[in-house]
Amino acid sequence: MPIAGLSLMFLVQIALVVHALRTGRNTIWIWVLVLLPPFGVIAYVIIELWPEVAASRRVRRGLRDLQRVADPNRDLRAAAADAAVADTVVAKLRLAEQQLRRGDAHAAIATYRSGLRGLYEHDPALLSGLAGAQYAAGDLAGARASLESLTTHAAATRSPDAHVLYARVLSELGELPAAEREFRAVAAYYPGAEAKVRHARLLKQMGQATEAEAIFADVLRSAAIAPRHVRRAQSEWIRIAEQERAR
Repeated sequence: MPIAGLSLMFLVQIALVVHALRTGRNTIWIWVLVLLPPFGVIAYVIIELWPEVAASRRVRRGLRDLQRVADPNRDLRAAAADAAVADTVVAKLRLAEQQLRRGDAHAAIATYRSGLRGLYEHDPALLSGLAGAQYAAGDLAGARASLESLTTHAAATRSPDAHVLYARVLSELGELPAAEREFRAVAAYYPGAEAKVRHARLLKQMGQATEAEAIFADVLRSAAIAPRHVRRAQSEWIRIAEQERAR
């Protein structure tokens, strides 16, 4: 083996020995790593390191993403099969979610509606999902009716996202003062910048530029002191706030 290769193997051995010591592995591994290169290194990676890596959330997510690229309809087929076997709300929710993800809003609407019966006639998850599918299909009146049914029958379980959607529907229906009231209400408790940014954009549209500017500035101040993972999660709305202030 060339000298460069030997040096690299030696560094890998040291790194793995340190890892074994720090993580409390069986001391036999130290002898295996030192005395049996490269086979000891390969064995340690396969037996000790790979299961940890494979179990990590990021790797699992990456593998799922690769599966979706290779077979984009895999999750949809699985959800359809589950719904065919078990006629439950959970199965319908999963199927409708996959249908919507694949861009078939009308199929998702039918699936959500099929679950809204009997004890589940006013189920909040089904109503919220139905409203989202109706909105995606361009049925603003239907989405409004579903969201208002949700408010009437399950107000305590209405999600912040459903509240934001309701404000968006009102805005797109041209009911700007009502939409502004809803955006103001949901922005007070929404866990993220979306509601505030949407509210500020509507205020700007309604000619209330001073208040809109104050909200955009508040979003950016909060983002500046937020942890990195929060800024990453809110990057779209931070970018929009920056663009709106620059106009």
